[in-house]
Amino acid sequence: MTSQIPAFPVASERVHALLAEMTLEEKAAQLVGYWLDQGGDVVAPMQNEMSKSAGALAEITRDGIGHYTRVYGTRPVDPAERAAWLWQEQRRLKSETRLGIPALVHEECLTGLAAWKAATFPTPLAWGAAFDPELVAEMGVLIGESMRALGIHQGLAPVLDVVRDPRWGRVDECIGEDPYLVGTVGTAYVEGMQSTGVHATLKHFLGYSGSKAGRNHAPVSAGPREVADVFLPPFEMAIRDGGVHSVMNSYAEIDGVPVASDPALLTGLLRDGLGFDGVVVADYFAVAFLQVMHAVAADRGEAAELALTAGIDVELPSGDAYLAPLVERVRAGLFDEAYLDRAVIRVLRQKEQLGLLDDDAFADEPPAQIDLDTPRHREVARRLASESLVLLANDGALPLAGTARRIALVGPNADRAAALQGCYSFANHVLAHHPGYVLGFEIPTVREALIAALPDTEIVHVAGCEVEGDDRSGFEAAVGAATDADVAVVVVGDQAGLFGRGTVGEGNDVESLDLPGVQRELIEALVATGTPVVMVLVTGRPYAIDWALDGDQPRPAAVLQAFFPGEAGGEAIADVLTGAVAPSGRMPVSLPRSSGSQPYSYLHPPLGGPSEVTSTDPTPLRPFGFGLSYTTFAYDDLHVQAEAATDGRFTASVTVRNTGEVAAAEIVQLYGRDLVASVTRPVTQLIGYARVQLAPGEQRRVHFDVPAARFAFSDRRMVRVVEPGELRVWAAAHAEAQAPASGAADATGGAISNQRTREQRTLPGTATAPATVRLTGAVHEVTGDDARLVTVSFE
Repeated sequence: MTSQIPAFPVASERVHALLAEMTLEEKAAQLVGYWLDQGGDVVAPMQNEMSKSAGALAEITRDGIGHYTRVYGTRPVDPAERAAWLWQEQRRLKSETRLGIPALVHEECLTGLAAWKAATFPTPLAWGAAFDPELVAEMGVLIGESMRALGIHQGLAPVLDVVRDPRWGRVDECIGEDPYLVGTVGTAYVEGMQSTGVHATLKHFLGYSGSKAGRNHAPVSAGPREVADVFLPPFEMAIRDGGVHSVMNSYAEIDGVPVASDPALLTGLLRDGLGFDGVVVADYFAVAFLQVMHAVAADRGEAAELALTAGIDVELPSGDAYLAPLVERVRAGLFDEAYLDRAVIRVLRQKEQLGLLDDDAFADEPPAQIDLDTPRHREVARRLASESLVLLANDGALPLAGTARRIALVGPNADRAAALQGCYSFANHVLAHHPGYVLGFEIPTVREALIAALPDTEIVHVAGCEVEGDDRSGFEAAVGAATDADVAVVVVGDQAGLFGRGTVGEGNDVESLDLPGVQRELIEALVATGTPVVMVLVTGRPYAIDWALDGDQPRPAAVLQAFFPGEAGGEAIADVLTGAVAPSGRMPVSLPRSSGSQPYSYLHPPLGGPSEVTSTDPTPLRPFGFGLSYTTFAYDDLHVQAEAATDGRFTASVTVRNTGEVAAAEIVQLYGRDLVASVTRPVTQLIGYARVQLAPGEQRRVHFDVPAARFAFSDRRMVRVVEPGELRVWAAAHAEAQAPASGAADATGGAISNQRTREQRTLPGTATAPATVRLTGAVHEVTGDDARLVTVSFE
């Protein structure tokens, strides 16, 4: 039997009274989910093998139930009809079970509520590309309102994993490769969603995206410093600043220890270190995986003991380990019931917060009809999609000239609604298995949106090829269409899906970062016609497209990157192509040079960049933060406070001016470098950012108030500190933007961009010369009370 008795969480008298009345079986029932209405449809791996529950619902829930799993998101059900059933079912649980406790209903909500007819927003990688937390918070509010109206209490989002390797299939679920960007955007989503009275769930605690070779569920070989300084900060921000109520564990094992069985992470770090006091839920089947995939448990009962001891309160999606196997283990005297009590208190406290323990719970009536894709949903979806589009190259082909009378629209993603939606969208995740059902919401394709935007232009559409496969039979027609056109727009990229059904998404990891199938060949054939080619990438990961961006070979005249932009993505792409909207998205991840240069992060120390002692060059094709516009910007008059205490703050301000003739938004990025530290530090680090909308000729002064804790790191003792010493700080359009030659570099190593030995290049994008900040005082050990958020103001 486990010897150490866990400390009980603080809870109300009502919660403690319920606990005291519960039988062992009733306690276990509150710690599990039940996956209703599966009907043989598989929407998760090993679903049929792992979930064997069967029988009448009344019998299954005779002792109560903790969660109902994916009531709306398992198969296409009419939302209002399902809500009517759910209210009736919750009333049955109240009246027919001994304790009368309703179920907590959880659902996926990564790209919008995963329900039939619900709005589909851009994928999280697009949130990062928009650099607009306020707009992401608006989206979170809309998703939360839809959930609350349907009786859903908990959403399984956002994903706060920091991108480390674009070969990983779940990159499109992530926000970016910079922890601060991930943390600020993810926290905004949490705050927006939870403001509606539902609970968000952070995924996946911790280190999941660091898997070896970018393979899903692979081991993670991250040192404690990488875990603390790269993977942890977004979770810390969402917990301390966002007040999130739920966290989901990672499937990963770090240095041989599965996270689901690690009390040092799930209790010591998460609760004792970060102060999290909510509920930890298991990623689907993660408890059983301790036996099945990790082999650290001999059976389900031992897996349950390991997970409960570590700090997983609720087993999802069902009760394979926390029901009979756990009860038998406790009755046999092999496991202390106090661990169940600890988890039950947390679960009941959460249900109390959500109003599920109130006498009048579900006394109201369910919605008789509900619109899950209102004009407000569509407006926010379109704005976010527009802001997320990244212009990677433009030789003048964009915006499309009004004199282009014929456009050849080519490519496998030019006329497919599924191409615009990410992995966890309902359409790609569930509806793909139900071909007889309509989507249930508007989602114009790029072809449809471009026709609407250019009614006087002849648009000839030819697919040319599929996303996957080697069928080139459509090349001839595509080349013919391009030859006869004034410009060719080729829309290529990915198909999101799960576990082999698609080119990107959960379980769709890759060994190559080449475009799938024969899409590159199609593009090169179009370029060879001599007709200007605009290449539009609709993808869930960044691809190695050096052949389209660099070198002397014939290449597309313009390249636009879209990360699964959602239901209004086709319209947003048309807006940018035609010039109705100026592109303002910035790369939330580095655009890779090759598969072999991965994993790569712009947050690398000096040894992580190119040098004379290696024949390989990891420098990306386009750096973090990069993106072009239809106008130009200038940065002037950087002023940075010269000195600040290690436990204080400093200010930085810069004037940004629109020097072109088109109204547009600029993403002003504030970067820094700690010149000398007790452990190696990144040569470039984002410390703040601001989205600034400017009319032609307009300028604004942007002020950053920066806590010194933005430069905190884990020292050799593994204590997070801010050390005294010199910092270099500069404002830039992206992570490699350089100041004019008069002040581009300094002799002490504070250069703005990584110095190349293999290739010299200058990318568009302005920057200021760096300024020096001296941090003074003693080494400051950072605590939970230290502010980490940069505040931004304008004049």
